[in-house]
Amino acid sequence: MKIVGIVGSASKNSGNEALLNEVADKIVNDEEMIVYTRLRDWPLFRPEDLEAGKPSIILKFKDLIENADAVIIATPEYSHNIPAVLKNMFEWCTASGEFNDKPVLALTYAPQSPRGEYAMKSLLFTLQTLKAQVKAQLPLYKTELPYDGNTIDWNDEQLQLLKEAVRLLQE
Repeated sequence: MKIVGIVGSASKNSGNEALLNEVADKIVNDEEMIVYTRLRDWPLFRPEDLEAGKPSIILKFKDLIENADAVIIATPEYSHNIPAVLKNMFEWCTASGEFNDKPVLALTYAPQSPRGEYAMKSLLFTLQTLKAQVKAQLPLYKTELPYDGNTIDWNDEQLQLLKEAVRLLQE
């Protein structure tokens, strides 16, 4: 199974990037999962630019998603919403159908509860609009899974929940 993990954060030292890297290491065979971190490098979506053609960074991403069996999106919450880089990615993909019927695992990784709730609602609403198959959603918190800037301190319960959520992508 080929999985693409999308980091929904603009931060260069993102806990969400660490989360997806550890999912690749601890749950999914590294050869089966690519963690995509380049959303911060994308140009801002403007509908009038579509006539000029899509930039190569976006075309390569769209090809990556089309060839994936499933997608995992991990995002923080900014101002009660998903970050602008993630919203921008969805706007570039709105009319082209890469997420149509694609199995998706939606994750939020935020400092503490209830942070992440609004981001999850926004993420799920957008994925529904794109006709993705959301197989599972899982809010994760740094109070339960501390991130020290390098690694995440996993507990057995959270690791098992995440393993089960990833397993649901295969159904």
